Amino acid sequence: MAAPQELTFHEFEEATDLLAETPGAPTISSLGEVQGHVSLDVDTEDQEDGELGEENDQTRLLGDEKQSPNFWTFSYHQSFFDVDTHQVLERIKSSLLPVPSQNFVRHCLGHHPDLYGPFWICATLAFTLAMSSNLATMFQNWREASFHYSPQFHKVTVAGITVYCYAWLVPMALWGFLRWRKGVREHVGCYTFLETVCVYGYSLFIYIPTVVLWLIPISGLQWFLGVLATSLSGAVLLLTFWPLVRSDTKIVSAVLLTVMVALHALLAFGCKLYFFQSLPSRPISVTQSPLHQTTPRLLQPPRGTELIDH
Repeated sequence: MAAPQELTFHEFEEATDLLAETPGAPTISSLGEVQGHVSLDVDTEDQEDGELGEENDQTRLLGDEKQSPNFWTFSYHQSFFDVDTHQVLERIKSSLLPVPSQNFVRHCLGHHPDLYGPFWICATLAFTLAMSSNLATMFQNWREASFHYSPQFHKVTVAGITVYCYAWLVPMALWGFLRWRKGVREHVGCYTFLETVCVYGYSLFIYIPTVVLWLIPISGLQWFLGVLATSLSGAVLLLTFWPLVRSDTKIVSAVLLTVMVALHALLAFGCKLYFFQSLPSRPISVTQSPLHQTTPRLLQPPRGTELIDH
């Protein structure tokens, strides 16, 4: 066998002869260099594509951050009113018929609260209260001849302030309390402020038909409808917020849920007593002519007769 050096030298001579015969033919080394250049070009293109992709992702992220509207702009609040009629009706239906196995926030809202439904529910309830109160006053006294009906427009203001303050201030206080309890005990849950407002807003819908039915002038029926509406609406609140506070102490959970239901009942029965109170009957003033003192007349004998003295 030939030595390795001879083999190497022999191959070198053959390669030299081939280069001498065809000087333009590519060698293996040149092919390797071409392949290397190709691979470098491919790697460079892949690297450039990756850099372009990263730049596009960064541009999209920056675009999303830039597109997020400011709190004081109209577009920021527009997202909370972006619901269709079907979603609003389904949420109203769930607030009328609470199911123990369903949580209103998780199953109905889907962690996407809206302010469209609560806003119009509160507005409708306020106007229904004022209108039904005026109609009840008119129906109660229309038979009296001395009754003169005058619209009581101040009840619209009173109803609006009462309903909107309840629908915003009570959820705000509840949300703040749950946030505080979550810092004290880790297992206590808490919804967002808008989710809490949304739950309270939809829970007030059942009071709208109840207020209309309060036009029936039967006191027992009115109180029965008020208790029924408060029970169904309060059940929505209890089933929604019980999973958040059940891990808290028993005293805190019981007191919190009791206060929630008590405030809900206070709203209903307070509206019942103020807007549908039985008006006292007005006293009818009777003018009497002053008494004239009359002196009795003496009986005089008829003419042609004489008094006979005995």
